[in-house]
Amino acid sequence: MRIALISHDKKKSEMVKLAIKYKEVLAPHTLYATGTTGTLIMGETGLNINRKKSGPLGGDQQLGSMIACGELDLVIFLRDPLTSQPHEPDISALLRLCDVRNIPLATNLAGAEIMLNALKEERIPTAKSDD
Repeated sequence: MRIALISHDKKKSEMVKLAIKYKEVLAPHTLYATGTTGTLIMGETGLNINRKKSGPLGGDQQLGSMIACGELDLVIFLRDPLTSQPHEPDISALLRLCDVRNIPLATNLAGAEIMLNALKEERIPTAKSDD
Protein backbone atom coordinates (compact mmCIF):
# COMPACT_ATOMS: atom_id res chain seq x y z
CA MET A 1 0.00 0.00 0.00
CA ARG A 2 1.18 3.54 -0.77
CA ILE A 3 0.74 5.81 2.24
CA ALA A 4 1.21 9.58 2.60
CA LEU A 5 2.17 11.04 5.99
CA ILE A 6 1.66 14.79 6.35
CA SER A 7 1.55 17.03 9.41
CA HIS A 8 1.35 20.70 10.21
CA ASP A 9 4.14 22.18 12.33
CA LYS A 10 2.28 21.92 15.64
CA LYS A 11 1.40 18.27 14.90
CA LYS A 12 4.84 17.01 13.83
CA SER A 13 5.70 15.58 17.26
CA GLU A 14 2.37 13.68 17.25
CA MET A 15 3.17 12.30 13.80
CA VAL A 16 6.61 11.14 14.90
CA LYS A 17 5.14 9.44 17.99
CA LEU A 18 2.49 7.80 15.78
CA ALA A 19 5.16 6.54 13.35
CA ILE A 20 7.22 5.15 16.23
CA LYS A 21 4.18 3.37 17.70
CA TYR A 22 3.14 1.90 14.33
CA LYS A 23 6.60 1.42 12.84
CA GLU A 24 6.07 -2.31 12.25
CA VAL A 25 2.72 -1.64 10.56
CA LEU A 26 4.17 1.07 8.29
CA ALA A 27 7.47 -0.66 7.42
CA PRO A 28 6.22 -3.03 4.69
CA HIS A 29 4.45 -0.23 2.81
CA THR A 30 5.70 2.46 0.45
CA LEU A 31 5.70 5.70 2.42
CA TYR A 32 5.59 9.29 1.18
CA ALA A 33 5.72 12.48 3.20
CA THR A 34 6.16 16.19 2.88
CA GLY A 35 9.75 17.36 3.46
CA THR A 36 10.18 18.14 7.14
CA THR A 37 7.68 15.55 8.32
CA GLY A 38 9.47 12.85 6.33
CA THR A 39 12.88 13.87 7.64
CA LEU A 40 11.67 13.78 11.26
CA ILE A 41 10.00 10.37 10.85
CA MET A 42 13.08 8.87 9.17
CA GLY A 43 15.35 10.24 11.88
CA GLU A 44 13.29 8.73 14.69
CA THR A 45 12.21 5.44 13.12
CA GLY A 46 14.64 4.56 10.34
CA LEU A 47 11.63 4.01 8.04
CA ASN A 48 12.26 4.60 4.35
CA ILE A 49 10.27 7.69 3.34
CA ASN A 50 9.97 9.12 -0.17
CA ARG A 51 10.09 12.82 0.63
CA LYS A 52 8.38 15.54 -1.35
CA LYS A 53 8.82 19.28 -0.91
CA SER A 54 7.68 21.01 2.25
CA GLY A 55 3.90 21.55 2.23
CA PRO A 56 4.00 25.34 1.74
CA LEU A 57 6.61 24.93 -1.02
CA GLY A 58 4.49 22.57 -3.11
CA GLY A 59 4.63 19.26 -1.23
CA ASP A 60 0.87 19.17 -0.67
CA GLN A 61 0.38 19.73 -4.41
CA GLN A 62 2.86 16.98 -5.25
CA LEU A 63 0.97 14.52 -3.06
CA GLY A 64 -2.34 15.79 -4.46
CA SER A 65 -1.06 15.01 -7.95
CA MET A 66 -0.21 11.50 -6.82
CA ILE A 67 -3.75 11.08 -5.50
CA ALA A 68 -5.22 12.36 -8.76
CA CYS A 69 -3.08 9.88 -10.71
CA GLY A 70 -4.10 6.93 -8.51
CA GLU A 71 -0.63 6.64 -6.94
CA LEU A 72 -1.63 6.81 -3.25
CA ASP A 73 -3.88 4.45 -1.29
CA LEU A 74 -4.13 6.08 2.13
CA VAL A 75 -3.43 9.55 3.58
CA ILE A 76 -2.72 10.51 7.17
CA PHE A 77 -2.68 14.29 7.47
CA LEU A 78 -2.44 15.52 11.05
CA ARG A 79 -3.85 19.01 10.66
CA ASP A 80 -3.70 21.94 13.03
CA PRO A 81 -7.24 23.34 12.86
CA LEU A 82 -6.43 26.27 15.15
CA THR A 83 -3.62 27.85 13.13
CA SER A 84 -4.11 29.66 9.82
CA GLN A 85 -2.09 28.05 7.03
CA PRO A 86 -0.78 30.24 4.19
CA HIS A 87 -1.19 27.35 1.74
CA GLU A 88 -4.77 26.49 2.78
CA PRO A 89 -5.97 26.24 -0.86
CA ASP A 90 -3.41 23.47 -1.47
CA ILE A 91 -4.57 21.64 1.65
CA SER A 92 -8.22 21.93 0.64
CA ALA A 93 -7.42 20.61 -2.83
CA LEU A 94 -5.58 17.60 -1.39
CA LEU A 95 -8.50 16.78 0.93
CA ARG A 96 -10.99 17.20 -1.91
CA LEU A 97 -8.97 14.83 -4.12
CA CYS A 98 -9.07 12.19 -1.38
CA ASP A 99 -12.87 12.47 -1.43
CA VAL A 100 -13.07 12.39 -5.23
CA ARG A 101 -10.76 9.36 -5.51
CA ASN A 102 -12.24 7.59 -2.45
CA ILE A 103 -8.88 7.54 -0.66
CA PRO A 104 -9.05 6.79 3.09
CA LEU A 105 -8.05 9.98 4.93
CA ALA A 106 -7.38 10.66 8.61
CA THR A 107 -6.93 14.27 9.71
CA ASN A 108 -6.48 13.72 13.44
CA LEU A 109 -4.68 11.32 15.74
CA ALA A 110 -7.76 9.25 16.66
CA GLY A 111 -8.62 8.66 13.01
CA ALA A 112 -5.00 7.85 12.18
CA GLU A 113 -4.85 5.21 14.91
CA ILE A 114 -8.09 3.63 13.69
CA MET A 115 -6.68 3.52 10.16
CA LEU A 116 -3.35 2.08 11.18
CA ASN A 117 -5.04 -0.60 13.27
CA ALA A 118 -7.27 -1.44 10.30
CA LEU A 119 -4.15 -1.57 8.11
CA LYS A 120 -2.52 -3.93 10.60
CA GLU A 121 -5.58 -6.17 10.33
CA GLU A 122 -5.54 -5.84 6.51
CA ARG A 123 -9.01 -4.29 6.54
CA ILE A 124 -8.33 -1.29 4.26
CA PRO A 125 -9.05 -1.92 0.59
CA THR A 126 -6.82 -0.38 -2.06
CA ALA A 127 -8.60 2.37 -4.03
CA LYS A 128 -9.56 1.33 -7.54
CA SER A 129 -8.75 3.57 -10.48
CA ASP A 130 -11.70 4.66 -12.60
CA ASP A 131 -9.54 5.94 -15.45
